[in-house]
Amino acid sequence: MITGSIVALLTPMHTDGSIDWVSLESLLDMHLAKGTSAVVAAGTTGESATLSVPEHCELIQHCVSYVNGRMPVIAGTGSNSTAEAIELTQAATKAGADACLLVTPYYNRPTQRGLFEHFKAIAETVAVPQILYNVPGRTSVDMHNDTVMKLTALEHIVGIKDATGDLARGQDLIARCNEDFAIYSGDDATAMELILAGGHGSISVTANIAPQGSADMCRYALQKDRQGATRENDKLEALNSALFLEANPIPVKWAAYKRGLLGPGIRLPLTLLDEQYHAQVEAAMESAGV
Repeated sequence: MITGSIVALLTPMHTDGSIDWVSLESLLDMHLAKGTSAVVAAGTTGESATLSVPEHCELIQHCVSYVNGRMPVIAGTGSNSTAEAIELTQAATKAGADACLLVTPYYNRPTQRGLFEHFKAIAETVAVPQILYNVPGRTSVDMHNDTVMKLTALEHIVGIKDATGDLARGQDLIARCNEDFAIYSGDDATAMELILAGGHGSISVTANIAPQGSADMCRYALQKDRQGATRENDKLEALNSALFLEANPIPVKWAAYKRGLLGPGIRLPLTLLDEQYHAQVEAAMESAGV
């Protein structure tokens, strides 16, 4: 089981929108050095929505090849098309990804039965560890805990990224699931409390900017050291908020640019962070010690 701080990795881009492979490798080097437990490639924060299928697959392949077993690579392979999600998951498996992260089908708003059948079809088709991803604020579909519980019985489904920000829901899953089912926070603001309650880690946006602090917070929380976890989490609190002043990944990409980690490239329809938020994000980075 992968535990700890898992970064929802940015996809560096040149100003023309093409992928900046050199900066991508630098980001991976940074996370290897700073204690990040694993990376999610081609997730929401990696602008998966505007990657073509060939780019999506190449990005995952590049991360797997470059990391070369030094840390797990989780591939974002979700789609609102079940057939496309299977295609992406098969490609990621062929590339050597350690696991796949599968978001609930967005926009078409399936029923709970539809959600179950969607994930069941992928799990029965592709033999790779699969992590469910529930983020209703972004997808307009909410997978209920009862549906998650039904899915835990299926082979290859090994965990969930709960980005509801609802601690009570996360705690309910922890209480009901077997210990070998991984429950990750997908909400930086509440990640510490979920891990202290028995969660297994955080799939984090903030870790792009403060990888060491995020890793330390998760490590203390996994050890049930509330004092240590709170000390690290307090440093990250302003950053956890500032990185969502506009739609993710707009603020985190700008923050990474200000840190010199990548260039300013971002793909339409996303745009550069509005100037009115610059000072707030910079202050949050300073508060986090980055």
